[in-house]
Amino acid sequence: MNRIFTLAVILGSFAFAKAQKSAAAMDSTVLRSIYNQNLTSSKSYQWLDHLSNNIGGRLSGSPQAQLAVEYTLEELKKVADTAYLQPVMVPKWTRGIPEVAYFKDAEGNNTKVNVCALGGSIATPANGIWAEVIEVDGLEDLKSLGRSKIEGKFVFYNRPMESTKIQTFESYGGCVDQRYSGAQAAAEYGAVGTIVRSMNLRMDDFPHTGAMSYGDLPMDQYIPSTAISTNDAEKLHQALQEDKNLKFYLFQDSENHGDVQSYNVIAEIKGSQFPDEVIVVGGHLDSWDLGDGSHDDGAGVVQSMQVLQTMKATNYRPKRTIRVVLFMNEENGLRGANAYAAAVATQDQKHILALESDAGGFTPRGFGFDTSPLQMQQILSWKGLFKPYLIHYFEMGGSGADVGPLKDTGAVLAGLRPDSQRYFDYHHASNDTFDAVNKRELELGAATMTSLIYLFDNYGLSKKLKK
Repeated sequence: MNRIFTLAVILGSFAFAKAQKSAAAMDSTVLRSIYNQNLTSSKSYQWLDHLSNNIGGRLSGSPQAQLAVEYTLEELKKVADTAYLQPVMVPKWTRGIPEVAYFKDAEGNNTKVNVCALGGSIATPANGIWAEVIEVDGLEDLKSLGRSKIEGKFVFYNRPMESTKIQTFESYGGCVDQRYSGAQAAAEYGAVGTIVRSMNLRMDDFPHTGAMSYGDLPMDQYIPSTAISTNDAEKLHQALQEDKNLKFYLFQDSENHGDVQSYNVIAEIKGSQFPDEVIVVGGHLDSWDLGDGSHDDGAGVVQSMQVLQTMKATNYRPKRTIRVVLFMNEENGLRGANAYAAAVATQDQKHILALESDAGGFTPRGFGFDTSPLQMQQILSWKGLFKPYLIHYFEMGGSGADVGPLKDTGAVLAGLRPDSQRYFDYHHASNDTFDAVNKRELELGAATMTSLIYLFDNYGLSKKLKK
């Protein structure tokens, strides 16, 4: 009896192993077809060309943002079962006429510098501001300096991104507080404005914008905040070593206009077996007004759209509902993401995966996941399927800002992780343009996203989690 039982176990194990091997072979074949289709017949680069070169920068509340809504909606109708708009109110901010800035050195020479207003900043007075400068390494320096050394001056935040970190988003996270909260902190000590070193690992002449906030300051205490290019930050730093009393001039014309109507763009292919189980993939449709937002986040938008186009082109009918969400207002408010999550909370649907692409259109390296260790075991079992495509990064931690509000749904949150070494050369700057995106890299990213979605669609969540 024991021999019979042992033989049954062996035969059962053999059959299970054979079935696993067969499933892996089938999955490998499907992934190969996904990559082949993306590298030969993708529409992602064509869509990005239109978004970037025919529409341009898509700042929330702008006419360009509305044109992008209309364009992507019409294109998604061609590849989805349904496509529609989700209304959302978004803040509207405009830059106005170009900024002007320069400083006078110890010898009386004026040195013009490249600056751009930070998103949400107020304007300077019509004649600009002419004041001395106090340089700091971060917000923590303000307290030690005190009001007497700051009042009436520009605060110059000059802490650079940490160049030794391989994960460049960690470098960004280490100094972005200067940009976001710098004006609020400096205003509390009587500063007349802030100058913030651009969030950029490269030395160049491009100032990088981005969101800033006045927190709970009363409006009469708001001060203008501007970003300065890395090259010019170094020039200003050197000039301050020679003359602590040099003066800096800034003019900017930016304005906050309150909230206006905009939309998330949503499209889906209905699941054939489990239509109430939803896989979301998306990027943010808005961008900053400098450049045309090709990497941030035009790339993520068209890669997400491409998921549906690939399924249609390969005649793949998903088991679960695959939904593309093009979120509005990630850059300066996250209104679209919060509106989508609020709507989900009222629906009788189960989100099992929410995947975001918002790290540029560079060569894909893998994914970051926000999930449980048990679910991560299943995800890691798929890693070998991506090896032929040089995709190796499958790590816990990190997904994306727009899918973050879906955490309470129980979905696995994931973010595409492209090679990030060049990302901050373009992030929020005027050189984030279509010519900076490589067609093949963009297509590889879309294929990688589609492949992960196929696996979640085919297998669902780990059975261990369902017990």
